[in-house]
Amino acid sequence: MKLAVIGGGSTYTPELVDGFARLRDQLPIDELWLVDPDPVRRELVGGVAKRMFAHAGHPGTVHVTDDVVAGVSDADAVMFQLRIGGQAARQQDETWPHEACCIGQETTGPGGFAKALRTVPVVLEYAELVRKHAKPDAWIVDFTNPVGIVTRALLEAGHRAVGLCNVAIGFQRRFAAEFQVAPSAVRLDHVGLNHLTWERGVHVTDADGRTRDVLDDLLGADALDRTAESVHMHPDLLRLQHAIPSYYLRYFYSHDIVLEEQLHEPTRAEAVMATERALLAKYADESVVTKPAELEQRGGAYYSEAAIDVLSSILGDRGEVQVLNVRNDGTFPFLPDDHVIEVPARVTRQAITPLPVAPLDADMVGLVSHVAGYERLALDAAVHGGRDRVLRAMWAHPLVGQVDKAEKLTDLLLAANAEHLPWTRSEQVTWAG
Repeated sequence: MKLAVIGGGSTYTPELVDGFARLRDQLPIDELWLVDPDPVRRELVGGVAKRMFAHAGHPGTVHVTDDVVAGVSDADAVMFQLRIGGQAARQQDETWPHEACCIGQETTGPGGFAKALRTVPVVLEYAELVRKHAKPDAWIVDFTNPVGIVTRALLEAGHRAVGLCNVAIGFQRRFAAEFQVAPSAVRLDHVGLNHLTWERGVHVTDADGRTRDVLDDLLGADALDRTAESVHMHPDLLRLQHAIPSYYLRYFYSHDIVLEEQLHEPTRAEAVMATERALLAKYADESVVTKPAELEQRGGAYYSEAAIDVLSSILGDRGEVQVLNVRNDGTFPFLPDDHVIEVPARVTRQAITPLPVAPLDADMVGLVSHVAGYERLALDAAVHGGRDRVLRAMWAHPLVGQVDKAEKLTDLLLAANAEHLPWTRSEQVTWAG
């Protein structure tokens, strides 16, 4: 089996390699190709990846290259984990929206929109190389944010693709620890869009094979405050919705509180850049042959397990159920079939099909519909360009919503990202991170 990782110079990559080494029986890789344009990252990340495989006794070989065609040729699957412009662009995404009293965030709001504009054209370019040079039935697994928009771009272009996020598996692992069961004993009723999701059921199977929904336990009087604190949300929100929202919903439900925090704290990009410097120094040390502890500070918890689960399910044609970003196809009747949603889906080699879900409550329908409308306009702007398309998508976002504010944010976005937008520049960009 050949697996290619586009953006293989990311400091995330040893997290993946660690999982590949530990779970080799589940995903038997013969060749792992790490593709990245940054020569320094290729050398450092590629070096530690090779040492990790050797230390674990993994029989596969690790190849490092900046040649996308060589990397994806005859691949069984290709993972995308790109960050166009690197952490420097993320730092901008997290700061310039403050000038218009909006949150700065890399996946939602004005900053997330900027990331989509930078990312979609590059992803589509490399996806065409996958279509041309990988195996005919190869899948693209996208971990590139904003995952929902990027995955829909891939699907709309006719690629065999699925989006992957680690929010659901993070919840699964946390609930498994709380109820002292194996992660495989926890099944989630996970619904929404990428980074806009709720857990409406937490089904736990005990040692005797009995399954019950423990959501009432998590939202009961004894646990409600603790559950709410874990997602940094007000307890009344969880109680009234009778659901556990993902952390990312805080940007909608507590926007002004988050903005005030952001104005007085270092950005997440600054923290990640410091962590990355420490990680790259570790990767340069030839005595390092395992995943460094600092990688836990980088984010992406359980990313490798989530990636291996979906890859092994696809390539092994196992028909397993996993939470993924897939076409709606009637799952949410209030959204178009071609929109991308994040729900449990059955995975086979030929298709990934969303499972039926119970109807969403009115407040969830409203927010999901609003964000979905923005996402469709954002993808149109990312594919076709033009200030008017950017402006229309900007004011459609529920965290903006005002024309004057949208005008200012559009000008800020275009000024901060001119060098990265294909319709305003021609030079090559970086995608490490």
